[in-house]
Amino acid sequence: MRFLFVLILLVGAGVGVIYPWAMSNFSGHEIGTWRVYEQGRFKPLTVPLSGRDAPVRVLVDLTARAERIVSQQRTVLTLTAASNGRTVLASTLQFNHSDNPRQASPQLPDKIFRDEAGVIATVSPGPYVFTVGPGDADDIPMRAVDLILRSGAGEIDSRARPVGFALMAIGLIGFLLTLRTRGGRPENPNSQPPPPRWGRG
Repeated sequence: MRFLFVLILLVGAGVGVIYPWAMSNFSGHEIGTWRVYEQGRFKPLTVPLSGRDAPVRVLVDLTARAERIVSQQRTVLTLTAASNGRTVLASTLQFNHSDNPRQASPQLPDKIFRDEAGVIATVSPGPYVFTVGPGDADDIPMRAVDLILRSGAGEIDSRARPVGFALMAIGLIGFLLTLRTRGGRPENPNSQPPPPRWGRG
């Protein structure tokens, strides 16, 4: 029974954590990476896209001198994507779920935090203007911001995270209950029949 709950916990972690992470970072192929913030200045980016690039996943890497981003549910960055004067994507980025940031350089204390801005499902051929700007969390020590576009990125099933977290909770609770029942009260020695006696009587 204990093995079954461990298995449920592992399946939940795979569905709720590993699957969305792998789809966000490895599905499709990378179109390119561009620096959109450096030396205290944001700059818009224009990228030509074609219909065969769809769907396009938009990721943002934030380089900051911090161990983690604590934005208190405030917006760290905003991002919009427009084509032919029409907004096709608008997103707010908080970066507060990036528990395992990448090290920018062994010689620097800066860390790289990644967040997903969204997916452009349908792409009309032509230039797309991506505009990244600051949010209302103004105490983040930003060094640089990079925009990453991935072509042919798979869509994450919206049910994956809730189902995965539910399985993880069931597996963890069940595992803890099995530990509790096995390590419960010691047996009463008087509840066992007395050992056989040898000799007369």
